[in-house]
Amino acid sequence: MGKTLYLECYSGISGDMTVAALLDLGADRSVLDRVLKSLKVSGFETKISRVVKSGIDACDFDVVLDKEHENHDHDMEYLHGHHHEGRECNHAHGTGIAQDHHHHEHRGIKEITYIIEHSAMTENAKKIALRIFEILAEAESKAHNVPVDQVHFHEVGAVDSIVDIVSVAVCLDDLDVTEVIVPVLCEGRGTVRCQHGILPIPVPAVANIVSANHLHLKMTEVEGELVTPTGAAIVAAVKTKDKLPETFEIQKIGIGAGKRQYECPGILRAMIISQSAEIDEEKAQTEEFKNPEIGNNPKAENQETKDTIIKMETNIDDCSGEVLGFVMERLMKAGARDVHYVPVFMKKNRPAWVLNVICKEEDIETLQNIIFEETTTIGIRYSIMERTILPRETRTLPTPWGEVQAKVCTLNGKEQLYPEYESVAQLSREKEIPFTEIYRYIVLANKDKE
Repeated sequence: MGKTLYLECYSGISGDMTVAALLDLGADRSVLDRVLKSLKVSGFETKISRVVKSGIDACDFDVVLDKEHENHDHDMEYLHGHHHEGRECNHAHGTGIAQDHHHHEHRGIKEITYIIEHSAMTENAKKIALRIFEILAEAESKAHNVPVDQVHFHEVGAVDSIVDIVSVAVCLDDLDVTEVIVPVLCEGRGTVRCQHGILPIPVPAVANIVSANHLHLKMTEVEGELVTPTGAAIVAAVKTKDKLPETFEIQKIGIGAGKRQYECPGILRAMIISQSAEIDEEKAQTEEFKNPEIGNNPKAENQETKDTIIKMETNIDDCSGEVLGFVMERLMKAGARDVHYVPVFMKKNRPAWVLNVICKEEDIETLQNIIFEETTTIGIRYSIMERTILPRETRTLPTPWGEVQAKVCTLNGKEQLYPEYESVAQLSREKEIPFTEIYRYIVLANKDKE
């Protein structure tokens, strides 16, 4: 099962900050080095070191360019609009069409695709990297009113941007990250120098990415650009949720350092988090029917309660069982209350599946995005359904081999007990006791107490 990554973007986000944070989380440097050496790109080397930002120890990922490829991305005087004599040809992270870039390097989305496809990246890493570049290209295409395949600009074509984005994709893949939570992007204010002159913050590319991908942007009083186009595109490409679970455990923390000096710390904190899906779901379902009257009335625990739920449904006729299993796993982890497939025959007698997802209204957007991303469907049906909920609670029960969790529902004063699968399975693996033996023991032991 993949990991869940939480990106805390209170100091913004950029490509190098993201790579550094992921490396600090434990992404394999040797894997990254091997991929970077396979890129059909020259003029750079990378350095990984430790730095202190606002008193906090952080990892620093630096793409060191030769003179021919230097772009002044981290030159604060230049970015704030001060003129550098004789250096106007290599502007900072600006945007533009082919004639604005180095005369000998006109890299657009086609050239970038070729570089990625002929690298040593895994297929999953290639998919992530290409999606980030596509989002950047679409944003620049809209900003300059040119077709996507004619966009040649720094955020796609520059060597450091290629290295940053490829590195992010490789590290995410190496860490086995499948879910990414990004609640908000904090952005600064003022202006920044780009290839087309001095532009307001957020720059057009960032604004377009935020708008097209429904990202949450928060403007701060910090003077300067905190969210770069690359950073925004990374979030747009990999984010699966924008809300943290109510409770979670932090398994590991990575701190990535930014290069620019602003009033804020200039770090990106990344966390691998986990939660007990069964307990969280149980708590959510319990809270659905609780209210002050029920909570204060001892007899109310036997009451049934009605509420509404959303049913999402779509037909899929060209998807393998392995893919459907992966989709189910992602949907359940992202908040679905239930997921199931029904085999059917469609027109021309084609075998197919009907995917059914039960969820709450607030989770619709997140879950539909997963379905569209992971399957070939082009439409999803919705219906609002009423349901009756039994009062339930989670209990910890003893067994000869250890404790397990069980769901206990109440109906007409009688309890119905259901051992939690994951809890029983974990105990079975640890003690090497058959799953069915533990399950039967729990049911029979508690039946004797009735």
